[in-house]
Amino acid sequence: MRILLCIFLFCALAHAAPCPTSQAKDETTLMQMEEGWARAIEQQNVGALDCILADEFEDANPAGALSGRAKILRAAQRPGSHHQLSEMHARVYGDVGYIRGLATALTADGKPKAMVRFTDLYVYRNGRWQCVAAHESEVPVERR
Repeated sequence: MRILLCIFLFCALAHAAPCPTSQAKDETTLMQMEEGWARAIEQQNVGALDCILADEFEDANPAGALSGRAKILRAAQRPGSHHQLSEMHARVYGDVGYIRGLATALTADGKPKAMVRFTDLYVYRNGRWQCVAAHESEVPVERR
């Protein structure tokens, strides 16, 4: 019984872990944030995504539809596909930064099934980066 209680308490503490602070204001950190975002979706880690997305976050998807933070967090509870990020570059201008790259969703056998060019806009608040806006444009997948 004591072991079960310890496991329960550990899981509760791990789930309620605070968001990171004292993040560096540099391009490397933004690149790491993007990789963390992709892995959070893959692993259904809503807590990690909760730390990345600002309260006012809004995404414009390839179809032109807008999605707010709450919708993105709900979607992250469902299994997601593996996304390979490439062609990324970031820029930081004081407390504002952006990252642009290419996200390729892969099938179970590692073949590309969808690609989007993305731009994510971040602000630095309370010692950490938060994404406030995102935009995605579809890129045709070449069939081989």
